[in-house]
Amino acid sequence: MEPFKLRIDTIFNSNHSTEEKLQKVCQLLHDEVEHYNWVGFYFKNGDKDELKLSSYVGAETDHTIIPFGKGICGQVAVSNETFVVPDVSAQDNYLSCSIETKSEIVVPIFKNGENIGQIDIDSHVINPFTKKDEELLNYVCEKVSDII
Repeated sequence: MEPFKLRIDTIFNSNHSTEEKLQKVCQLLHDEVEHYNWVGFYFKNGDKDELKLSSYVGAETDHTIIPFGKGICGQVAVSNETFVVPDVSAQDNYLSCSIETKSEIVVPIFKNGENIGQIDIDSHVINPFTKKDEELLNYVCEKVSDII
């Protein structure tokens, strides 16, 4: 995991724009972690109680705006806690992006104690997410917080 964190650090320490950094992190996670089939960032949309899709890698999604409380991402915007869904078919409040998606993890991004967004990962595998995934994604979210 340490060499992987160094690659993430290299992206965040580059001279690229914030948007380019976020896109490069999405690409790195998507390409290097086998069970990450869709990787994206959502951020609070101004003063509205909704999330807006930012950078992502994976299949196109209709869910570019998500109201707070709706779907897994919307629930994390309200709960302020990481949400791991081992099997999306067992989740009542799940917004389907792809019929191939079997599981999801959403980790909030905090800046000065405020939930400003999240990283959202979809997988085509049932129950692939471990504590190592949570640690890695928390690390990414801390880095994102530093540049937003």
